[in-house]
Amino acid sequence: MSLFINYTLNGITEGMIFASLALALVLIFRATKIINFAQGAMAMMTTFIAFSLLSHGLGYWWTFVLVLAIGFVFGALVERVLIRPLQGKSELNPVIVTIGLLVVLEGIAGAIYGNASRGFPAAFSQSGLVVGHTKIAFSHFDVFVVVAVLVLMGANLVLFRATSLGLRMRASAFAGEISRLLGVRVGILLTLGWALAGVAGALAGMLVAPTSSFGPYFMDLILIYGFTAAVIGGLESPVGALVGGLITGLCTSYVGGYLGSGLQPLGALVLLMVALMARPEGIFARPPARRV
Repeated sequence: MSLFINYTLNGITEGMIFASLALALVLIFRATKIINFAQGAMAMMTTFIAFSLLSHGLGYWWTFVLVLAIGFVFGALVERVLIRPLQGKSELNPVIVTIGLLVVLEGIAGAIYGNASRGFPAAFSQSGLVVGHTKIAFSHFDVFVVVAVLVLMGANLVLFRATSLGLRMRASAFAGEISRLLGVRVGILLTLGWALAGVAGALAGMLVAPTSSFGPYFMDLILIYGFTAAVIGGLESPVGALVGGLITGLCTSYVGGYLGSGLQPLGALVLLMVALMARPEGIFARPPARRV
């Protein structure tokens, strides 16, 4: 029973990280109908920037805030420089560009920092908390992960559901041409969506790095889990990103705990296949209307 509880707690922590990256994918997809395959590599680059800042003596929290701001700018630049010129062209072009960006960023990181794995400091202790006389697999850092992702999710829900800016962003995503006719500056709002996705990705990188082998490719597998979470929840639903992240995190934790960590990617693949067969539009997405 104690193993099950520990695997569950570990799954919740991992699921929150997957949800953060899933949210980044959702923000971009709902705005531009593009799957950003470079999202993990972008998060990796901002994490390496954080590593450099920490290595030069900047405090952790100053680094944390600065890296989120860098993620914001990075996401905006990618949209304006690489994605915006492809509007009106083949839908395959942005996919190829994001895959190319993934390869370029990982190559740049390897050239600058090397391919060797290294350690990354955590904001809080990673030693398990003691409940009664039992140590559980849930640390102060895990609490920070859960709180940070919930704050991110809450901020996005407030933005999209309680502000006029969020309303304009939703309108731009669902009916861009009509929004333009109504005077909405759709281009700026699309850039803002990519920028917010950059923040979510940067947060995911900062949360993953202390718990994994930190190197140029450390976000590749997390991107797969994040994509699985986004598909399960619905590629246009921020709430679905959170629920899908938790489902994916629990699934991979149970598979890794009971069957071996090497089978975790296979478990995620099976989960993705089941989700696509059972409800391909996602848990929180509305099924497409049929004309009869």
